[in-house]
Amino acid sequence: MPITPQAAAYRPDPRIESIRDRLSDPVAAAAFPKTILRFRNRRWDKAVGLDSLSDEQWTAHFGRFEPLPGNLPQPLALRYHGHQFRHYNPDIGDGRGFLFAQLRDGAAEQPGGRLLDLGTKGSGRTPYSRFGDGRLTLKGGVREILATEMLEALGVETSKTFSLIETGEALQRNDEPSPTRSAVMVRLSHGHIRIGTFQRLATLNEPDTMRDLIGYVLTNLYAETPGDAPAAQLLDLVCRRTAALAASYMAAGFVHGVLNSDNINTTGESFDYGPWRFNPTWNPDFTAAYFDQQGLYAFGRQAQAIHWDVVQLALSLRHVAAAEELAPALDAWPAHYERAVAAAICGRLGIAPRGEEADLALLQAMDVALQRSQVGIDRFFFDWRGGGRRAPSPADPHYEAEDFADFRTAIAAYRGTASLDHGYWRDAAPCSMLIDEVEAIWSAIAEADDWGPLYAKVDAIRRMGEALGS
Repeated sequence: MPITPQAAAYRPDPRIESIRDRLSDPVAAAAFPKTILRFRNRRWDKAVGLDSLSDEQWTAHFGRFEPLPGNLPQPLALRYHGHQFRHYNPDIGDGRGFLFAQLRDGAAEQPGGRLLDLGTKGSGRTPYSRFGDGRLTLKGGVREILATEMLEALGVETSKTFSLIETGEALQRNDEPSPTRSAVMVRLSHGHIRIGTFQRLATLNEPDTMRDLIGYVLTNLYAETPGDAPAAQLLDLVCRRTAALAASYMAAGFVHGVLNSDNINTTGESFDYGPWRFNPTWNPDFTAAYFDQQGLYAFGRQAQAIHWDVVQLALSLRHVAAAEELAPALDAWPAHYERAVAAAICGRLGIAPRGEEADLALLQAMDVALQRSQVGIDRFFFDWRGGGRRAPSPADPHYEAEDFADFRTAIAAYRGTASLDHGYWRDAAPCSMLIDEVEAIWSAIAEADDWGPLYAKVDAIRRMGEALGS
């Protein structure tokens, strides 16, 4: 469930400096005609000690990209390759973004807090822009706010949309009415090292740099001391984290849309939201991207897709480690996922897990019931929160006796652990984020420059997060 960020002082820590020359290129931000602050994450700015910035100072740093004190003197466009819909592409990298700063948060689980990155989207052209303009549509920025806020509230490890500034340019796009408004976004992430970063080093045959990168990720992003087999050590951590990520997508009813290997972070944190969707019903074939014609990244295939990407990491690590060192970690991925998905579903239901066999039976019964009934995913988890304490009546038209008979039997044995005291649980309907509401929120901005529905929705999502966290 969501974790409340802890307030912290501003602590710059640009650790990427030790390997920057081999992983990045210095770049400059575009000069934008306007810098209109549209969103500032007041939940997370205090977690990295930037809550005291005035809006003018905020815009200077995150719209004009004046360096933060003691931080990177110049932005860095990161280099990486990756499989995109299973086709290897060596011609990618940060094409419309860069790493702007690194700093520590107030997390208690790591000494001194976690090392976090401030990275951009829509900040201008880089050596990897190819034919792109390096810009971000305002609609794309609004959609990322909604995705990250909803996922954070539902307990998914996700990047945070830190800032959105409208930039006053008119952009031409093929997938939305044009010209359309432009923006620059800053996201707060637990690292920007991707599986594709390792794939690039493997393709270019740079084992020494790969060893240094393994040490960087272990030391700075996992707070682990590299052992005798650091590649296997890293792969084991990535397997555990990515299995938990895949599981959390299922419990959230979320479809990322583009689970390419360059979009999988080595910390297992979800990021980079393009054609995302929340699944209205438990439909394994539901896709988010109109161009995903084969359903490669469909809702029910996301675990398989992420596992495939992790296999590509293992293949890359073969440049510095023997296969027999790496195999145990990779072989354990399915078991990690099975445990993680049971924990994630039980967590959203607000019940205590009962063990592998019982939890698997519960999940199977839930899968059958939801596919048969086509009840909404958010409605289901809202109504069954706490197990038996909120179990809907068999007479409820959403939960016909035949469809839910096995699920009712299975969940009856579970102990509810969630508090239901929060007012959210007395609402008539759950908080959701389906595509019609996304489009309605954007229409209010596009047609009337009305930002009220967006801000109200963020407040509603965070209220739900409070209820789930309690």
